Amino acid sequence: MTDVSSEPIGAAPSAAPFDILIVGGGMITADLILPSVYHLQRTGRVGRILISARTSEPLRALQSHQELARAFPGSTFEAHPPLSAPPDVPYPDRYREVIASLAPRQMVIVAVPDALHYAVVREALAHEQHVLCVKPLVLRHAEAMDIARLAHDRGLFVGVEYHKRFDRRALVARRAYREGRFGEFMMGEARLYEPYYYRHSNFQTWFTCEATDPFTYVGCHYVDLVSFITGLRPTSVSVDGVRRAFPNGQEGYLWSSGRVRYENGAMLTVTDGLGYPDAAAGMNDQGLVMYCEGADATGLIDHDDHQRGVQYASVSTDGVRYRYVSPDFFQLVPWEGAGYRPIGYGYDSIAANVRAARHVDHDLAGLTSSAAMAERRKRLAAIDAAGLLATPANSSTNELVIEAARRSIVNDGILVPIVYDEPAPVRRP
Repeated sequence: MTDVSSEPIGAAPSAAPFDILIVGGGMITADLILPSVYHLQRTGRVGRILISARTSEPLRALQSHQELARAFPGSTFEAHPPLSAPPDVPYPDRYREVIASLAPRQMVIVAVPDALHYAVVREALAHEQHVLCVKPLVLRHAEAMDIARLAHDRGLFVGVEYHKRFDRRALVARRAYREGRFGEFMMGEARLYEPYYYRHSNFQTWFTCEATDPFTYVGCHYVDLVSFITGLRPTSVSVDGVRRAFPNGQEGYLWSSGRVRYENGAMLTVTDGLGYPDAAAGMNDQGLVMYCEGADATGLIDHDDHQRGVQYASVSTDGVRYRYVSPDFFQLVPWEGAGYRPIGYGYDSIAANVRAARHVDHDLAGLTSSAAMAERRKRLAAIDAAGLLATPANSSTNELVIEAARRSIVNDGILVPIVYDEPAPVRRP
């Protein structure tokens, strides 16, 4: 499998549809995952859609979501726990029961807080399920390697949803960089500031200093992107943070500043936070600048992901009236079918990961079990080698960076080296 780009509208499905279970009913499920999966279902790529959450409250919100209802008339999902369950009664292990009820070799999309990824991904693999996990995959490199081994042994696909890889800007930059047009990356700056209102969401229940930080949660997008463009491996990480209280009194790192050194000596500064003004024109503030050196010249990659050239001023008095609008990440737009369809690199990423998982099991009828497994592993190795989709096998440097970052930020920004080809690549500070 060499082509995992978006299939054109109306293209015939390349493999039989399978069921998808989404574990987690929060913001990313409502804004990106569920609408993407709804469209994949109505175009014949997905069968049943199930969603499991800790309580019925977020599932009720998804079921009554007016934008989703307008875009996908008649589409629905199976709720676990059921919508009739009291909203304040927790079902912490319900996802395990639902995973166990699936037929083998379907797909589980993991959309829960970072610290819970490993347990849910491993549960899915233990029950013979393909996996797509929101970034970062896990918080420790050893956990990523364990997932990679388990997936290989069972011939299962595991993708990590680094959707910036499918931004056309990133794809153009990757090709041009690897063709030598910019020279060698030397110095860069990345930023990603999410809205202030995140502090009033369920973030305040899990985004604590002990669990995560802005560099780990969103800065990882740009760390992944630099390696995706250049192929360079990080060799040290330093991250410091600013502790602030959420409205509920929980304390978290709500601002962070990180520095990543690469194997060629290059450096990347990454600043992040949960503090972009709610009243400002953009939905967030993000971008990447990379300076490179060539033969008696320097090269530059400058992506302003905050301002993508579209501004709208609304006559409505509901919310912010003047907005920068991104047509590139995710939008619901008219199409030749009912409702609206998703467009943008967010949808492209999810569709490509689903398509890759379906490809692994496609057209294996008539093969012996050993021959079928050998073919699955061959296909998975091709996906790993292509490097377009992030997998545990081809993007584990991300877990090294995350593990080093977490050790650094809780030790006041101390430098944490990464040494490859050692049993414990991330050195303790």
